[in-house]
Amino acid sequence: MNCPLECAYLRESRKHDKPGIENPDQLPNRDIRVTEEFLEAHQELLASMATTLVRTALNTTGAVDFDVRDALAALIRTHRTLAAGIHYETRPENRLAAGLYNALRDAVTAFRNRETRLLGILKTRDTDVLQALVFLQHFEFDRNNGRKRGRAFLDALLEFYPGPPGAPPPSPSPLIRP
Repeated sequence: MNCPLECAYLRESRKHDKPGIENPDQLPNRDIRVTEEFLEAHQELLASMATTLVRTALNTTGAVDFDVRDALAALIRTHRTLAAGIHYETRPENRLAAGLYNALRDAVTAFRNRETRLLGILKTRDTDVLQALVFLQHFEFDRNNGRKRGRAFLDALLEFYPGPPGAPPPSPSPLIRP
């Protein structure tokens, strides 16, 4: 991906940020265990969710890591109630987080519809989606540098899931002015 020189400096400066998680016992949703086996078995689901988060957040003016955090927290609450057999949607109050929430919810629905069409059955359960959301949430807590307008988590996701070849690069951070 071609990135302006300013982006390269910003990425280099993130190597000197404080770690996102100082005490893992303070992570939310620690009761939901995400194993390496789960991550390997659900790579396509995670890739779909992560690329949707990155694409939507970086193309939403003003969206930052904390907006993603709010969206993930609300989706996790929604999926926890689904796992309990209750259909109740918890939506974030933050407008930017609500947009991310909608995009991620729709991406999961589209992924599951594609899966059903291709396999003839629905393989991805609500608990699988919940575990994937918790993984992304914990990753966000790990990569978030604590800055109010920070995008370190989004940048980390972009490194793992850069998007399809030939796709236009996402809009640059609003903090960088040419």
